[in-house]
Amino acid sequence: MDTKRSVGLLFGGESPEHEVSIVTARAIAEHLDPARFEVRPMGIARNGVWALLGDPFARLAAGERPERGAHPFLPLEAGAEATPLPDLFFNALHGAGGEDGQIQGYLEMLHRPYTGAGLLAMAAGMDKWITKRLWESEGLPVVPYVGLTEERWLRERQACLSDCVKLGLPLFVKPANLGSSIGVEKVKAIKDLASALDRAFTYDRRVLVEEGLDVREIEVAVLGGDEPLVSLPGEVIVADEFYTFEDKYLHGKSRTEIPAQIPEELSDLVRKLAARAFGASDGYGMARVDFFLERLTGRVFLNELNFIPGFTSISMYPKMMAASGVPYAELLTRLIDLALARHAQTSLKQKGFQSGSDWFRSSQV
Repeated sequence: MDTKRSVGLLFGGESPEHEVSIVTARAIAEHLDPARFEVRPMGIARNGVWALLGDPFARLAAGERPERGAHPFLPLEAGAEATPLPDLFFNALHGAGGEDGQIQGYLEMLHRPYTGAGLLAMAAGMDKWITKRLWESEGLPVVPYVGLTEERWLRERQACLSDCVKLGLPLFVKPANLGSSIGVEKVKAIKDLASALDRAFTYDRRVLVEEGLDVREIEVAVLGGDEPLVSLPGEVIVADEFYTFEDKYLHGKSRTEIPAQIPEELSDLVRKLAARAFGASDGYGMARVDFFLERLTGRVFLNELNFIPGFTSISMYPKMMAASGVPYAELLTRLIDLALARHAQTSLKQKGFQSGSDWFRSSQV
């Protein structure tokens, strides 16, 4: 009897991280255990339509935008409306749509297990500003910052600039809900700040401005639930002034070192902070937790949390897990097992409520 589980591999999406997601999903498809899983690639094109027919990898790579099917409540392409649901979904969607709670809510309605954290954690974790506020509420160290909304920026530009300048120079300007360093700029002169903010607001209506510290970039991989496995720390040794998209995926001038060459007590501290940060954000499944280690003072700051880190050949998350005893294929299997466990847990919860009265049947209450 065939006991393989079908895995709907979600990738692509409408976010600026569409291309990164394609590369991530290809690597996952190649390494999922063929004895346990049947991979069903499900590409989400740039127009939001789910491309399920033929070779979704090739179609998304070619930039195809499929025609949406006739059913208005389904995002499936025309001709794929009767596609059976897979046993579970593996979420490889980076950025908005996949990493902000949207796809999690949809999959919850389909009553299917899915990898990674739930809607609440994803929505909060995607927004760098909200994440910092959560961490601050737990007494965790974060880089000094200012959060700005587009509405306030358009209404009182000078006041926004004044708030940012109080942090000192240089500054980092970041869209709050993007990853892969897309839209991030380092500002060294006050005269360049307004234009950097204008560009950031083309990506998001919420923008984060951070003090530009002189730091080493330390990262940790987390796997599990309430008592997660926390990897050995790794370090990104940046070739430029910060780890840009171009360097991450195109030029490859920066390099990584696993484990990071830091004292044992500092490694222990980073791992403990990573577990606390993961828990404070209601993390589940996986996350890469990024830190700044200030060169001058040795202070450690939490930087960001990524609930769907890259799984490309150069990605830190799988490399750190492998260095900590969890090779790539096993890591994928563990993520699926965690998804099934969480789904089983939530399936046992009481969903409905009946008062025992017919009060609600009347039009007059």
